[in-house]
Amino acid sequence: MPLRCAVLDDFQKVATEVADWSVVADDVEVVSFDSHLADEDALAAALADFDIVVTLRERVPFPGSLIARLPRLKLLVASGMRNSVIDYAAAESHGVTVCGTASSSTPPVELTWALLLGLARGIVEESGALRSGGPWQSTVGADLHGRRLGLLGLGKIGSRVARVGLAFGMEVHAWSRNLTRERADEVGVELAPSKEDLLANSDFVSVHLALSDRTRGLLGPAELALLKPTAYLVNTSRAAIVDQDALLAALHEGRIAGAGVDVFDIEPLPADHPMRTAPRLLATPHLGYVSRTNYATYYGQAVENIRVFLAGTPIRLLAPR
Repeated sequence: MPLRCAVLDDFQKVATEVADWSVVADDVEVVSFDSHLADEDALAAALADFDIVVTLRERVPFPGSLIARLPRLKLLVASGMRNSVIDYAAAESHGVTVCGTASSSTPPVELTWALLLGLARGIVEESGALRSGGPWQSTVGADLHGRRLGLLGLGKIGSRVARVGLAFGMEVHAWSRNLTRERADEVGVELAPSKEDLLANSDFVSVHLALSDRTRGLLGPAELALLKPTAYLVNTSRAAIVDQDALLAALHEGRIAGAGVDVFDIEPLPADHPMRTAPRLLATPHLGYVSRTNYATYYGQAVENIRVFLAGTPIRLLAPR
C-alpha cells in the first residue's frame, strides 16, 4: 500500500504539473489541497491519514500540538530553507523528518518593482478607468529618476532591488542595524546614518528584512509619521515588520501617498479584512515567491526530498534559526 502525501495550499492547482512526480508514483499517492486549511482542527482532520506533507512557505504553522495529532506523519517538506512556524523539537520527538527546498530571490525582486512602478504611475487606477469608460487620465505619475529610494535591508533581495533602482537613475540609500559602509559601497548605494534619516528623506521606501524579534514592529506609528506625505512604502518581506494598524491609519488619513503590500498579518486575507478596502493601497495576495520557475524548484526538490527519504538518505534537512 503506497504512502500518502498531502500537498497543501496548491491554490493554482499546478504542484503536480510543474514537477515530475512519476519517480515516486509507485510508492506515494499524492493528494493536492487547493484551498487553505485555516485552523489546527481542520488540519488534524484532513492530514490524519498522510505520511508526508508538503507545505508552502510559512503559510501553515506546524506547532507541537498539531504534530502530536498526526501519528502517521514521517516527512514534512517546506518550500524554502527557512521556516519559523515549524516546531522542530516536536518534529524530532515524534520522529518526523523536516526538509526544505531552494528558493529564488528573483521573483520577490521583480514583484517589488511591479508594486513600486504600479504605485508611482497609478497603473491600477488608470487601467480601471480606461476599461470602465472613466476619465482619460486622472493621475499624475511620480518620477523615479532623481528620486531617493530608501531600502530597509541590503541582503540578497535588497541588493538586487537596489541595482534596479540605480538603473532607473534613482539615488539609493540603505539601512539596517548590521549594515556596514563596506557592504553599501559594494552594492553602490549610500549608507543612511539612521533608520529615521532614511524614512524622513526617501521618496520610496522598500522593506527587505527578515522577521525577527528585532525587526517585528520596526515601523510603528512614530516611524511611519516620519515619511513624507508624497512618499510610498512597499513591503514584500513580512507583514509584522510594519505595524498594520499604523499603516492603515496613515493610508486612511492621507499621511503618505500610498503603499504596495504583498504580505499580511493573516493569510489568506479574510473577506472583511480592512486591508481589502484601504485607500491608496496596491495589494497582492503574497505573490512574491509565486512564479513558474520558483514553483518548479519547490515541487521538483520536494519530489527529490521524498525520493531520497524513502531511500533512507534525507537531504536539505531544516533546523530552527
